[in-house]
Amino acid sequence: MSDPVFHLSNVMLSLKGNAGSVDILRGISLDVQAGETIALIGPSGSGKSSLLMVMGGLEQATGGMVTALGQNLTTMSEDDLARFRRGRMGIVFQSFHLIPTMTAIENVATPLELAGDPDAFAKAEAALGVVGLGHRGGHYPAQMSGGEQQRVALARACAPQPQILLADEPTGNLDSTNGAAIMDLLFDLRDQFGSTLVLVTHDPKLAERCDRSIALADGKVA
Repeated sequence: MSDPVFHLSNVMLSLKGNAGSVDILRGISLDVQAGETIALIGPSGSGKSSLLMVMGGLEQATGGMVTALGQNLTTMSEDDLARFRRGRMGIVFQSFHLIPTMTAIENVATPLELAGDPDAFAKAEAALGVVGLGHRGGHYPAQMSGGEQQRVALARACAPQPQILLADEPTGNLDSTNGAAIMDLLFDLRDQFGSTLVLVTHDPKLAERCDRSIALADGKVA
């Protein structure tokens, strides 16, 4: 078997709060293979989103080791992590995280431009077309519905054709109809690019669509 896309060994995450240090992740070990689709499930506060953030290098583990695509994320600086994510990882959040002063096409093109892609706007236009918003490129987030904003966020995540897709409750702010459409689209994009997909969900039907589910409880694999 080839090397895993993700290898986590005894990963710890402690965050400092007003009452002192809080242990969020307590010894997580797991491997994710290329092309797998993994659901992270469990009750609120179990550490699902924190684990996803650690896997994406958006939160630094305070113990153990995290490797992604053979690179040790736990030893990288913030700048190195940002450079590593570009083109390799697409991340979709529950709350869209679009820049309100930019149009849809600018939101999608900006990460590509930052990565030095000379075809940033052409690729952004194509990505918006894939998610069914080719006609909305000149519109701002405030002019769009929640479902449309999440489609823009999907286009932004997938425009570089990343090897890894991470999604944190991507339908959490959407009604059931829009949520189902977004998830169908996410799985279609995974298939199109052959990406490894890790998603956080409370939806058992969505978890059933994944290759396997990893249940968390109290910061550990249950």
